[in-house]
Amino acid sequence: MSDREPPRRRVPAPARPPRPREAVRRRPGPAARPVRRPGGSRPMPPPPLRLGSPRPRLRLVALALTLVLLAFVVRLLQVQAVDASAYAARAEQNRYVVHTLAAERGGITDRNGVALAISEDAYDITADPTMFRAKQLKVDDGPEQAATLLAPILGQDRDKLVKKLRPANPDSRYARLATRQTPQVWKQIKDLKTALTKKSETDRGTVNVLAGVFADPSSQRVYPNGDLAAGILGWVNADGKGGGGVEQQLDKQLSGKDGKVRYAQSGGREVPTAGSTETPAVPGSDVELTIDRDIQWAAQNAISEQVKKSKADRGYVVVQDTRTGQVLAMANSPGFDPNDLSKADGDAMGNAALQDAYEPGSTAKVMSMAAVLERNVATPLTHVVVPNRLHRGDRLFQDDIDHATWNLTLNGVLAKSSNIGTILATGELGKTQPEANKVLYSYLRKFGIGGYTGLDFPGETRGILAPPQKWSTSQQYTIPFGQGFSINAMQAASVYSTIANGGVRVEPSLLRGTKGADGRFTPAPKPEETRVVGAKTARELARMLESVVDDEQGTGVKARIPGYRVAGKTGTANRVDPATGRYRGYTSSFAGFAPADKPRITVYCAIQNATVGSYFGGQICGPIYKQVMEFALKTLQVPPTGAKSANLPVDYKP
Repeated sequence: MSDREPPRRRVPAPARPPRPREAVRRRPGPAARPVRRPGGSRPMPPPPLRLGSPRPRLRLVALALTLVLLAFVVRLLQVQAVDASAYAARAEQNRYVVHTLAAERGGITDRNGVALAISEDAYDITADPTMFRAKQLKVDDGPEQAATLLAPILGQDRDKLVKKLRPANPDSRYARLATRQTPQVWKQIKDLKTALTKKSETDRGTVNVLAGVFADPSSQRVYPNGDLAAGILGWVNADGKGGGGVEQQLDKQLSGKDGKVRYAQSGGREVPTAGSTETPAVPGSDVELTIDRDIQWAAQNAISEQVKKSKADRGYVVVQDTRTGQVLAMANSPGFDPNDLSKADGDAMGNAALQDAYEPGSTAKVMSMAAVLERNVATPLTHVVVPNRLHRGDRLFQDDIDHATWNLTLNGVLAKSSNIGTILATGELGKTQPEANKVLYSYLRKFGIGGYTGLDFPGETRGILAPPQKWSTSQQYTIPFGQGFSINAMQAASVYSTIANGGVRVEPSLLRGTKGADGRFTPAPKPEETRVVGAKTARELARMLESVVDDEQGTGVKARIPGYRVAGKTGTANRVDPATGRYRGYTSSFAGFAPADKPRITVYCAIQNATVGSYFGGQICGPIYKQVMEFALKTLQVPPTGAKSANLPVDYKP
């Protein structure tokens, strides 16, 4: 077949009807003139409009769209790939909040489990400052309104609260408005928030300005017995840390370990469906002290009354178990109430029985006598001629009263508390005075003078005891009768407990043990023991100390306890005024133990600068010793031994 199409047949068009002659115009031919239209010449048609090519414009639009899309892609890559972790962290920070779960502080009890310090439920009142912005609350003075409502409830200054609610850092999301508030305080705030919320639902002009106020569970320290044993217990500061005493000393064990809770929030409220993570808090350990609350009360009551009666600067009483070294009481006057530190005197907030250093006076003579007996220089019956005055070095020494020459036994020197007799006896400790000084110094150190007691108590002083080569001319003769060196009250009590314990010093202790969160009780480490003098020397000293109380010539007759054999010693020392560094007033003291022949309890009392009545130790501290010792013996159910007193002679006829 041919690729060409077949020729088409022409079909003749139908004939048109003839037009009228008038309407027929000749088609212009080559030689014909153009026919003119009536009315003038015909205008030339405009040239045709030629459109430009659309391709450049399309390319420009495409390029612009490409650049925009490229910018979005770059930004998307930056957000989702390059800086993804940073943005995720920021989002987490804004969405999730972390709160500390405060660990419950361990309690403190006495030796019988009686509560001395406990923790009760409390709340830290907090706020999210971003929720007080004008954009959030639709009011400009949100912090001011909230502070006005909160100030009387929290007992704080309104302007200070405003500063916390409108911090310098506008992005800050946490402000602590008040710490350790009672549940009643938080209930007041919650009720107020609820009332504002309900009112805002019906009144569009009301704004809940407290919507951003919250509470973190916490605890507050409470001392059920008020000022009882405050010097021992100490207190807890605003940060929940121990600020003094056992609270500070054992803060790590008592505090426990705080936990944390992390949850999603929106508008200041937790989102329950978003989940949360929590690290539980580990409660602190309970602490059991060696203190007996009842004996502590008796000691504190007795010393407080005498300090007030004598208008003294202060006083202390220490009660110790002679066999174990455990402290049964340590009372100070004046004291303070750790429940309300705003009313406390700063000078009374420590534990003066451990922190005051003072010259002990004649109660220290027992150490001089211990050295004399242990070195076999003399016996309790050795004769000592005591003149009215004694010239030694650059001084003329005398006793507290003028007297004719006394013919005393060594026992009588202690019973009558003769300074001159003590100087004469200790002078025999060496062939020369420097040698005697070295011997005496060694025994003072063995008794614990010049060193810490072993309690490891905050602020404890170890006193002052210079080495013998640095003793001045006068110190060589004053140190034997208790002047020229300093101690604290616990050291003084420990000296008498050492004698009562057969010459073995047991480090004092305040901690009986701890009980952890698992309920397991862990006893305190056993205290260190040191042999100071022999058992024979200790027995002889105990008999000599009985003469101080039992013999009519003794200085401690006011410390007698019917039915019991009592060993004790008085002390009256010139007192160094801590404010001026000069001697002013006296330190009055009494120390002893009972029963003398089978010791169980040591009691030491000291009063600083009594200004009314007697200032002699036997007169104002002897009765305190008796009162506290009687109470302690009955509390611990210590019966009398029934044995007769030694009745060693005090003097002799030449």
